Amino acid sequence: MGQLDAAYVVMLVLAVISTMAVFVLVQRFFAPPPKDEASLSDLVKEKAVKGTSVFDKLDPDGGMLDKIDLFLAKRMGMQTKLETMHMLLGSPTKPDALQMLHLKEIVGVVVPTVAVLITGSAYFIALAPLGFMFPDLIFLGRIQKRQEEILGNFPTLVDLAALIIEAGIDYMTAFERIIKTTPVRTALEFEVEMMLHEVQLGRSRREALRRMALRTGLQEVRSFVGLIIQSDELGTSLVDLMRNFSSDMRFRRINRAERLAAQASTKMLIPLFVFIFPTVFILMLAPMVSDLLKGGMPF
Repeated sequence: MGQLDAAYVVMLVLAVISTMAVFVLVQRFFAPPPKDEASLSDLVKEKAVKGTSVFDKLDPDGGMLDKIDLFLAKRMGMQTKLETMHMLLGSPTKPDALQMLHLKEIVGVVVPTVAVLITGSAYFIALAPLGFMFPDLIFLGRIQKRQEEILGNFPTLVDLAALIIEAGIDYMTAFERIIKTTPVRTALEFEVEMMLHEVQLGRSRREALRRMALRTGLQEVRSFVGLIIQSDELGTSLVDLMRNFSSDMRFRRINRAERLAAQASTKMLIPLFVFIFPTVFILMLAPMVSDLLKGGMPF
């Protein structure tokens, strides 16, 4: 009996380790490019140096929750990842990076506990890594939604800036006027406003623009920032560059919409074959099968 219990424990441990290994491989496979991660990590490390990280208030000699949080954040290297995701979410007040970690811990405990209580099998403890990783999908979905919102409003912002700059106004002043006159602010306006605040606090324009591009995590914004910096260095007309850039963005958006529309007919085949065709066949063949079972066909 003791040998069976030992084998049972060994199988549980192997199941948990193998599950965690699979999730690590999947996480690394779907990770963003290393260049962007390194750049965002620099911003996160800067917050840690200035003492503005929420993980700095954790007490190593505190309670069990603080020790678990410190182990996951520091030893497991999750602090940079969580604060990067928090930054890409727009740095909201709630949830902050620490609350995001708490949500992962809660789900990581609740999912296997509920599965064990329902099934009565302790093997479902292996679902702990799955529950721990599940909130990341929610955060990534919110990040994607925010980035789509930024891209949707970005061409309009560029056109307005080009129109104001054409009147002989500096591009920073143009951005400031757009922010002041915008009745409803989206994520893009908040990022531009944060960039203007950084310039007022003493950062150079180039550095503030690059930081704004990193906070959005979008290649289009990085290209636009590079366009402005190049115009400053070479002395080229920024108005023409902005108008060409916004036209190119709208053209790519139309091409993307056409490409998605062309793929819609192919994607429709999956629900047709899985749900609709079997139902039609059942409705057509059910009377014939019923007559056969009752003793023959009616003709």
